[in-house]
Amino acid sequence: MYLVANQGFSEVAEPLEALLLILEGCPRNKRGKGQTLGHCVLMKFHRWMQDHPQVTLGSLVEKQAVALQIRALNLLPDAPPTFIDTLLDIYQVQSLDVTIVHQHIARLQALNCYSEAAQLGMKMNLQNELDMDKMCIPLILLDRLPLVETFVTGHHQLERRLVTLLDSWCHPRFTVETICRLFPDLSLTKFLIDKIKPKILTKHVYRLMEKFNIDPALCPISVQRRKMGTLHFLMTKRFVEKSMTEENWNDHVQFIVADDPDMQAHLVEMLAKYCDPKYTAQWSLRYSVPIDRVPFVVRKHLLSPDLQHLSLSHSAQNEEWILPRSVCETFYQLPLTRDKVLFLNTLEGLQKCQETLLKEGGVVGVDMEWRGGFGSVVPQRVALIQLAVSDRVFLLDLCAEGFWQHQETVGFIRTLFSEGKVLKLGYGIAGDMKCLLATWPQFLQEPLKTEAVLDLASIHQKMQNSGFSKAGKDPTEKGLSLLVQLVLGKPLDKTEQLSFWERRPLRTSQIRYAAVDAFCLLDVYSALSRNPVNYGLPANSIPMRGSVSS
Repeated sequence: MYLVANQGFSEVAEPLEALLLILEGCPRNKRGKGQTLGHCVLMKFHRWMQDHPQVTLGSLVEKQAVALQIRALNLLPDAPPTFIDTLLDIYQVQSLDVTIVHQHIARLQALNCYSEAAQLGMKMNLQNELDMDKMCIPLILLDRLPLVETFVTGHHQLERRLVTLLDSWCHPRFTVETICRLFPDLSLTKFLIDKIKPKILTKHVYRLMEKFNIDPALCPISVQRRKMGTLHFLMTKRFVEKSMTEENWNDHVQFIVADDPDMQAHLVEMLAKYCDPKYTAQWSLRYSVPIDRVPFVVRKHLLSPDLQHLSLSHSAQNEEWILPRSVCETFYQLPLTRDKVLFLNTLEGLQKCQETLLKEGGVVGVDMEWRGGFGSVVPQRVALIQLAVSDRVFLLDLCAEGFWQHQETVGFIRTLFSEGKVLKLGYGIAGDMKCLLATWPQFLQEPLKTEAVLDLASIHQKMQNSGFSKAGKDPTEKGLSLLVQLVLGKPLDKTEQLSFWERRPLRTSQIRYAAVDAFCLLDVYSALSRNPVNYGLPANSIPMRGSVSS
């Protein structure tokens, strides 16, 4: 049979029928393997047809053509996935009566051939006519979610149904066994069952909400789970690891619980496990949590006459710019006064920023901040862009309505990154770029071009691979902080690393932290430039204009 196919079908009276005879005679126990005999024959026939355009079903009488199409459909239960599309194209199944196709889809489902049923449904563009639950639930259980995504993509009702279905499976009372009873012939291994876990499903829900632009209000269970997970994370950071300041913790907690009475009650319940009852009672009082949701050990403190309301407002004006000497001796410090750090949220300010940064031969330190995703599987929208030069730092406020989405702001970012005569320094730029794309989707439609961008993370990696000395360095430091310590002698103060960057106004400590992260790149680059070959700097790096402190 292979020899016949290899020699071509030119001498065969009915090539389309001959192909079916060959495929029907091929072994049918090797599904999933691309290079089966049937696959090779089909591919050769498909190429042969391109040189013989007269060989089509249109050359046959209708009854004969339909008979061949039905025989082609009968091959689907045992067809390798790699050639289903080609088989359906050759036999032009799109021209078949829809009723016949529906019957074959039902037959495929009865044979547990759910992938083939979905592919046939998509080929015929029948997604909106088919029962989505019957088509897609078995595929999800069989860990074929990518195929399900393809099935629903472009059909908004189906997209929404898929996301809300997965969200419903995140409910605490949901069990896989309940769903499996609807498909008794479906055999699931423990590996597959373990895939249907709320933690995994919640990630899929968030990813698909982003992909299909689904309103989060339609997925309340996943949203609640994500918020609860974030609260647990914040509790650990603040009260166990003690690595988050009270100000940052308060900002995040207030954003998460917002006006949701249930989340406010959960917050109080968690606080009772980590904090003293009186402090917990203050939070309960702040949110007027119903007494039956307040832990018993906390209730008596609510009746105390000296219980004071929480004061959660932290003025950005009360902090000093100059830090205590002990902090200055421990961490790298920004060598600029407060007036040299400019917070921009107007087009007038942006114009001054452009005039300073886009000078030929310039070097700009670039960093970005965004609200912590705390387990999010999609990039977050940028809240702040820091741009540092030798004598000042510009902070672009991307939370300012009318500013961040203005065409001049978008145009400036596009110009800055594409300007080949201005060197841009960053650390882990790939992550920043993902968040830029999440902020401005137009950079996906018209890709953002980058020229003269140097990621110091890659230089840092080369230094580590070459055994650059770590003697006397704090082993707990990592990332940019470690690089700064290796090159400049002191690490970065990462106290504000988990800041809530969407709060306005920013605290002085946040402004200082943001400015330092961008400016230190200039100092590191200046130090490395003194011996570029030794540190693996690219030969085409642009020399720094002016001087920076080191």
